[in-house]
Amino acid sequence: MAEVNRLSLARRLDRCTVLGPGVRAVIWVQGCPLRCRGCVASETLPFEGGTEHTVTELADWLCGLPDIEGVTLSGGEPFAQAAGLAALLDRVRERRPDFGAMAYSGFRYEALRRGGPDRRALLRRLDLLVDGPYVASRRHGLRWRGSSNQRLVALTGRYAHVGTEPDTSAGVELSVEADGSLSWAGVPPAPGFREGLEERLAERGFVLRAEAGREA
Repeated sequence: MAEVNRLSLARRLDRCTVLGPGVRAVIWVQGCPLRCRGCVASETLPFEGGTEHTVTELADWLCGLPDIEGVTLSGGEPFAQAAGLAALLDRVRERRPDFGAMAYSGFRYEALRRGGPDRRALLRRLDLLVDGPYVASRRHGLRWRGSSNQRLVALTGRYAHVGTEPDTSAGVELSVEADGSLSWAGVPPAPGFREGLEERLAERGFVLRAEAGREA
């Protein structure tokens, strides 16, 4: 039976404006069964090494964040922990019914619709999906996506308008963590972003945390 009470996370962020509509929280889950060549968040691929959190803890965290539109689920592969994430969204919407939900997946929408009950349950709770694997040869500076094969699939009317807005890169954001380290979020608009950023920061004496943004 799928775990519904605990989630293994690589990272979480309380405010982000470059991974979906408006100001959002972001959850990066730990673990992905896919291995997209050139994934910018390779540290999130192994199923080992994440930090475990209860659904109750994460729901309290999300509900306590002021002035956010919703949450973006990234990774890793969110649909590898679909049961827990579906339970999390249910728990949050009991207290915040208008809470938006967006997710990334390396699987195509059509495949998720044909998937098991846990994956279909999570899909039903989403307003927006970015689907498909990252393909380095099809890299393009698109809004919230790393390659041109990936699609923005509006699953409810909440974010239907995004299809009419400019499809250009939203850029990336740098954050200073509580321990003083730097991290970043977003979809890099150009290849080699992470390597170049780490090199430039290292020259100035800064070390970038392993957790990164979203590409695969």
